[in-house]
Amino acid sequence: MTDNRDFFEVLVKKGIQIKKDLPMRDYTTFKIGGAADFGVFPKTAEEFGEVSLLAKEYGITTFVAGNGSNLLVSDNGFRGAVIFTTAMDGIRFEEGGVYAMAGVSMTRLSRLAAEKGLSGLEFAYGIPGTVGGAVYMNAGAYGSEMKNVVLFSDYWSEEGCGRLTGDEQCFGYRESAYMGTSRAVLGCMIALHDGNPDEIMAYCKELMTRRRDKQPLEYPSAGSAFKRYPGRFTAQMIDEAGLKGFSVGGAEVSVKHAGFIINRGGATAEDVRHLVSEIKDIIYKREGIHIESEMRYLSEKGACEI
Repeated sequence: MTDNRDFFEVLVKKGIQIKKDLPMRDYTTFKIGGAADFGVFPKTAEEFGEVSLLAKEYGITTFVAGNGSNLLVSDNGFRGAVIFTTAMDGIRFEEGGVYAMAGVSMTRLSRLAAEKGLSGLEFAYGIPGTVGGAVYMNAGAYGSEMKNVVLFSDYWSEEGCGRLTGDEQCFGYRESAYMGTSRAVLGCMIALHDGNPDEIMAYCKELMTRRRDKQPLEYPSAGSAFKRYPGRFTAQMIDEAGLKGFSVGGAEVSVKHAGFIINRGGATAEDVRHLVSEIKDIIYKREGIHIESEMRYLSEKGACEI
């Protein structure tokens, strides 16, 4: 563990929630991972900035996380501080839309919008992640995605807070202007339009039923494991390769949906990484295609590709 009691004690004195030796398996939907040296839970953008600057001052590596829904953490944990946005959960409905902070649950936000008779976020009902993560990766489902509804997003960086609007956000398939940068999403403004509350909620529930019918929600996972290959459905290629049920240790390709890798019980991060590698190799040999993982991997030293 990073031997830096000053960092811990300063945040405690400031009233910012911080925990030592945080078991990351309890903070990811995959239920996999060792302990992070620190887990920090700022409640405001100001606290987020304080934590980030203090970590830099004390030489502590940071990683920003939301609900841990698209994350695989090393079995050896993370030598640094994971800054969780989940306590940054403010929501403000305005004319024409809603402003939501980074830690707001996408499912909660879409439900609240539906209850107010506001349409546009139905596709997000059932997405297990947070607003920050959804903006970061341009999350989408059922024919829509964040780029269709986000007007602007606010961020923190060492140079100060800023805002990206419209095309500045560079949304693409599972990508945005935030990827590969030190900027962290603080919140965003989402455009919504009037509709019938009962009809909107009915559609949300219909999409949730589809998820339950087609996705292995009964098992821990990090959601869709692979990006869609241009012009091809990656899950279909994995299915056609006969890989449903293929496993390494406790990690398995779901028999319900080939695009998901599930934790059948006791899976390690190395099990998942080995399984991902095997799948990539098999698909390349069959199709001549290099498929890419959609999951983020947090090693002991920081985030990297699987």
